[in-house]
Amino acid sequence: MGEEKLASRYKLLSKMSFKSIKQKGGFRASGFIFGLVALENMGFISNVLIMFTYFMMDLSFNIPGAANTVTNFMGSTFILSIIGAFVSDTFISRFHTILIFGLVEIVAFIIMTIQAHDTSLHPKPCGGKQSCMGGGMGVMFYTSLALLALGSGGVRGALAAFGADQFDTSKPKGLKSQGTYFNWLVLSTTLGASIGVTGFVWVSTNHGWWWGFCLATIGCFLGFSLFLLGKPFYNIQVPKDSPFLSIGRVIALAFNNRKVKLPENHQELHENNTNKGGKKLTHTSQFSWLDKAAIVPNNTKPSEFAPWGVCTVTQVEEVKILIRMLPIILSTVIMNTCLAQLQTFSQAQGNMMNRKLGNLEFPAGSIPVIPLVFMTVLLPVYEYLFIPFARKFTKHPQGITQLQRVGVGLVLSAISMGVAGIVEVKRRNQSRINPLEPISLFWLSFQYGIFGVADMFTLVGLLEFFYKEAPVGMRSLATSFTWVSMSFGYFLSTALVDSVNAVTKRVSPSKKGWITGLLLDNNNLNLFYWFLAVLSLINFAIYLLSATLYQYKKEDDSLLITEMASTNTSIAMLSASENELPKTATEDVKG
Repeated sequence: MGEEKLASRYKLLSKMSFKSIKQKGGFRASGFIFGLVALENMGFISNVLIMFTYFMMDLSFNIPGAANTVTNFMGSTFILSIIGAFVSDTFISRFHTILIFGLVEIVAFIIMTIQAHDTSLHPKPCGGKQSCMGGGMGVMFYTSLALLALGSGGVRGALAAFGADQFDTSKPKGLKSQGTYFNWLVLSTTLGASIGVTGFVWVSTNHGWWWGFCLATIGCFLGFSLFLLGKPFYNIQVPKDSPFLSIGRVIALAFNNRKVKLPENHQELHENNTNKGGKKLTHTSQFSWLDKAAIVPNNTKPSEFAPWGVCTVTQVEEVKILIRMLPIILSTVIMNTCLAQLQTFSQAQGNMMNRKLGNLEFPAGSIPVIPLVFMTVLLPVYEYLFIPFARKFTKHPQGITQLQRVGVGLVLSAISMGVAGIVEVKRRNQSRINPLEPISLFWLSFQYGIFGVADMFTLVGLLEFFYKEAPVGMRSLATSFTWVSMSFGYFLSTALVDSVNAVTKRVSPSKKGWITGLLLDNNNLNLFYWFLAVLSLINFAIYLLSATLYQYKKEDDSLLITEMASTNTSIAMLSASENELPKTATEDVKG
């Protein structure tokens, strides 16, 4: 009877412990995250959309100068997500990382509000140069942009992974819930951005740009306050080893052992059966030169290994996963270059079009609400109608794979740029015929709407793909790859604008670049759009090859068997120990 009671108490304690864990996480916890995402994006996205016009009208930038400043800022924001990912994977939890960088973002918006409000901090026109910023006002301007890029980027580097951590993916239900989480994360982004793009942009356009930055400050403060209130409900994971240190160890050991011959049987490579980072990863033959990092040094035992003496097969496979992801990351850069045009040059188009909507004048900066509405409507349709329907045929939990979703988005982005070129031809022709009767602003809805659907497929697909494929200790780093791709896209946009202008100045009869000066009607923006459409199609072909060759992560279930055996042994030891207790102690247990 004593053994039965001891075993029952052990089971009761296990159930109680598991129940206390289950009380945290899930959609109750992620609700606070969705609230933060909506409130933060209300201000951030709306202000990104008004920056182009604000830079031109108040800060005296010309068209390429304003466009490049916006794209450089966005590129910096997304590349700095690596900082947030690194900090949250290495030093402090993702929860605290989000709060720290959130504070930086709020400070940045406060500085931008002050400068936008005080006209003495605005430069005077300087003859159509790319930028007229200089002196103390220039320092203030670029400092605020740098802080906003650091704060917003750092938050994005940790936020997506932190929300996904709230779900237990060891069970099919948790796996499906995590897929739903990524859809709702993007839906929260679009809902918040829709309010900002309409409400915040309208207030900024009609009552002063500083109002947009002020409202963004308030929105961020409320969002991060809401996020802080959810702390009792979160599963907060403590960071372990630095992912960059692990990557560096594997590469360094593989290089040091480059002349050592690999064993014929890969099972002779070193693996640690007490892996604390999660499941072991199955050995793969791809990038076999990295396997040399797991070669056991001669005449040594596992207990004698120095920290940099040998790596496990799992550590090597983690690096292989990151290398396999690189072609996927690079294949989505062109799409994000296309996105940059909708936030810059399309704004310039909108400023020269008929913005009347009945008796109201629709701000050009609010036209992106069209793709946001598309995404807001289509995401629930995708989640509740398409996925269950597709699942019947594909047997995939999310209907189609993450890489298939990305592929759909890449095709649609190419179509969007082709349509954008056609719309620009129509706009420019009408403006030249009768500048007093421009075409409606809502002609831009075609390119925005198509790209909105493309972004819905690609963004959710990439976030889910990088999180699920990444090793547990590198999930913030991996999900930040989505933002890194965006960063490269924005920086590439700047490079393409400058390069195309430099080339076309030399070869065109007019000796002018496709995109120069202050007057859009004197440019060939349509040719630039079609150039991006062709690049997008070439990029899609490369993506198809990369996605076809990609090998998905495989986990070794033998570790689970080892852990189960260890657990059973512990129970047996607890039971056996009762027989070794003194008689009085045994009676206490029975009592």
